[in-house]
This record gives sequence, C-alpha cells and structure tokens, in this order.
Amino acid sequence: MTRIAGLSAAPRAGARGKIALWALLVIALVLAAHYFDAPARLRVALDGIARLGSWGPAIFALLYVAATVFFLPGSILTVGAGVVFGLVRGFAIVSISATLGATAAFLVGRYLARDWIAGKIEGHPKFAAIDEAVAREGWKIVGLLRLSPVVPFNVLNYAFGVTRVSLRDYVLASWIGMMPGTLLYVYLGSIAGDLAGAGGRVSRSPAEWAFYAVGLVATIAVTVFVTRLARRALAERVPLT
Repeated sequence: MTRIAGLSAAPRAGARGKIALWALLVIALVLAAHYFDAPARLRVALDGIARLGSWGPAIFALLYVAATVFFLPGSILTVGAGVVFGLVRGFAIVSISATLGATAAFLVGRYLARDWIAGKIEGHPKFAAIDEAVAREGWKIVGLLRLSPVVPFNVLNYAFGVTRVSLRDYVLASWIGMMPGTLLYVYLGSIAGDLAGAGGRVSRSPAEWAFYAVGLVATIAVTVFVTRLARRALAERVPLT
C-alpha cells in the first residue's frame, strides 16, 4: 500500500505528460503529412479500392490480412482507411480486417509453423511467462497484451498460436483489445483526409478546428489511459521483466 500511495502522484503527472507529448507528436505528423501532400498520395493508392463499391472493403481486408501474415506494418493501412473511408466506416473495416489478419497469423502459428515458431521463442522468459499466464487466465491475458503493446503486434499473433488459448477466446479478446489503437489511427487518417480535401483548398472555421483538436486530444487521452490500465493489470499477472 505504501508503494502505491507513494507513486500515485508520479504516474498521474507522467500520464499528463505522455498525453501532451502524444498530442504534439500527432499534430506535427498531421501537419507534416498535409504539407508534403501525403494524404493525397495515399488517397491515390487507396481510392481504387474505394471505387470498387461493395468490393472495396473486402479487397482492403484481404490486403490487411496479407500484410499481417507477412509481418508488414498495418498502421499504414489503418491510417489509409481513415483517409479513404472516414472515421466510422474506416474503424469498422479496419477492426474486422485486423481481427481477420490476427486470426490468420494465429492459425498459421498453430497448425502450419508451430514447431518453427516454438523453436524461435523457446528459451525466452517473456514468452514463457505469457504462456503460463495464458494457461491460467486465457482471454484476459490476450486482451491485456493487445491493449498494452509490450510485445509487437505481429509477433504476438504467431506466439499466441503455440499457447494454450482457444481460438474463440483469442479472436474475441484480440478484437476488443485492438479497438483503442485502431480508433486512434483511423481518426488520424480521417483528419488527414479532411485536411487534404479538394487539394487542401478547403477553409475551416475556428469551430471546426476546435472540434478536430478536442476530438484528437480526447482520443489520445483515452488510448493512453486504457493502455496504462492494461499495462498495470498485466504487470500483476505476467512477470515480463
């Protein structure tokens, strides 16, 4: 109890500092992307998918699954979905696509490359601790690890395949656990897409800029807060250090 009381003020200050740093970094990235016309370039690449109508989300999902299985960064596609599809539709499409990709990698790790993956992670205390924790609490550990990215996303997909978690628990916990990060990246993409609308010639009122700023800060704050809670809960269950 003494340790928790003594550290209570420091984590709160640290959380506020992280939120401020994240906000500044994200604003800088959005402005830089707008200056270099990156959203427009990304839109050219993804507009073809958007023009496919009802097939667009399906093709996007296939690309996302392939990127996940082959260890390619899905964050680019996640931001791109926000640019092309907007916040609500983009979030739904990415949420489903990311879950399908994580599931595909999990199945590869469990049935097609189990021995190879087991050999790669064998002897790593971190993964041994994860395996033991998953055996005890299953979906809870999967969800906490998704919320607290102490292990890279693509690595986790395959590593979970050699643990004792069931496919059902893995899919459900991964889907829910990836939502905060997905929302943040898609939101960034949607803002970048709006800023790049009509070649960047759209004028925004002060109220619209305030809406963007408040929404962005709130999204970052929620993501940081949830991540901190997950990391704290995970530390109580899995000795990763």
